[in-house]
Amino acid sequence: MGYALGELGLRRWRTGDALRLVVAHDDPEMVNQGGIVDRASAVDWIGRVADLDNGHVYAVADADDHPIGCVGVTNIDRHRVGWTWYWTLADVRGQGVARDSLRALADWAHHDAGLYRLELGHRLNNPASCAVAAGAGFLSEGVERQRLTYDGTRYDVERHARLITDPLPAPQRPVSVRA
Repeated sequence: MGYALGELGLRRWRTGDALRLVVAHDDPEMVNQGGIVDRASAVDWIGRVADLDNGHVYAVADADDHPIGCVGVTNIDRHRVGWTWYWTLADVRGQGVARDSLRALADWAHHDAGLYRLELGHRLNNPASCAVAAGAGFLSEGVERQRLTYDGTRYDVERHARLITDPLPAPQRPVSVRA
């Protein structure tokens, strides 16, 4: 399927997006993300992220409003710090969608949601995720040894963060945020 990637929108997930979530999580790179295995678990996940007390989760939609990824800032604490994360469909990886979405989310989180510091982490064996973080102005702060485990294997995680005072490159395409 072709996607209209000339502009993107960050919007709330809708129940009608459930089957797209299931397809996204069929990707071997996504199996361990979110526990989505069927329509019922996707609808449950959409309900849980729709009304978080300490975060915001957005579908990344193409210009035709098809969900092609996800960005979020969650676990927001009293220090105005939030944990950011992202994923995209395999079909759009490598086209700057995650980077531009994360840039837009960071701008919104800093200036509209009032967060001072944003953090994220990625497995060291995921250089593409590292490139997204760096491309969105997140600076590396070090490695957490054997931080995560998947299928009995432990993985080191590189931690990145950005402060409201760090320079933030603008997205390379228009990205609207509908909070």
